[in-house]
This record gives sequence, C-alpha cells and structure tokens, in this order.
Amino acid sequence: MSDESAANPADTSLEKDVLDELGDDRLQEIAELLGTDAAGAQDVVGTTVSALSGNLQEKAEDPVEAPEVEQAFAEASPPQGVVGFGGFGGLAAGGMLSGMLAKMSRPVANAVAKKTGLPAASVTRVIELLIPVLLTVLTKRARRSSGAGAPGAPGPGGGAGSGGGLGDLLGQILGGGKKR
Repeated sequence: MSDESAANPADTSLEKDVLDELGDDRLQEIAELLGTDAAGAQDVVGTTVSALSGNLQEKAEDPVEAPEVEQAFAEASPPQGVVGFGGFGGLAAGGMLSGMLAKMSRPVANAVAKKTGLPAASVTRVIELLIPVLLTVLTKRARRSSGAGAPGAPGPGGGAGSGGGLGDLLGQILGGGKKR
C-alpha cells in the first residue's frame, strides 16, 4: 500500500474494495503487465484509484461539472425497488460514469506514470482494466448509499443544489467525507 493511501483511511477503504473486487488473478495480471510483483501492482492500483476518485470528487465540487457527475451517479444508483434484482453491477452502471472515468484516464495515467516511473502506456492499460472494477465497487457503494440523500432523490441532500447533497453522497460512495 502506498504511503499516500495509508495516510488517508478513506482512500484505503476504496482501494481495499477495489483490490478485493480485483482478486488475486487480476492483480497478478496487472503485476505482469507492469513487470512488477503483487505489492508493486497494489501500489499502482492504490495510486490510480486515489487519483480517479479524487478527480471525481473535484468534478462534483465544480458547479459547472457537478450536474454531469450527479447524473452519472444517478444512472449508477438503482432506482427504488430495483436493488433486489441480480446483475446490477459495474457494467450496468457504465454509461456516463464509465465515460467520465475513461475521459479522466489519460491525465490520471500521465500523473501515475510520472509518480511511479512506469510507462504511461502501461498505466493506461491498467486503468482500462480497473475501470470496470471501479464501476462495480462504486455501484455497490451507490446502492448502499441510495435513499433520501441520493442524487435526484427527494428529501434533504437530494440533488446538487440542496446543501451539498452530491458532495455528501460522493463522500459516502468514495469512502471519505465531503472535501472543502
């Protein structure tokens, strides 16, 4: 685990969920792709997950980009009554959230490559492998967080304009509090 993620328990929680969802086989695949061992792959996954989730949080706090993030997470959160149906995983959440993560992949890959010294192309491939896993984890977290505070849901905290509801929801989904 990287020193940066160890310093922020919220990131560690999201990182742990992503690593758990990845499993040993896919983590080994990432390690081979990077030419490193499992510990090195874990560091890259942690750094990448932290960067992607940080970028999502920043977008959610930007008044211009917040509606797009809210819509993407609303799409990823199952409507009331759908939670019990199987198969509502990362791919079902794809759509806008997947597209948003894909748009962030190049700058994140460059930042992670610079930080780790790995080739940007290899980090980009890792991100391509991580996006469906991250979508699955975020969807599971959105499912657990859905309710009165979910984006677009009625009640306090629903919607971007009501008391920072999106920031609070993202804090729950991404594993940390709302950044200020």
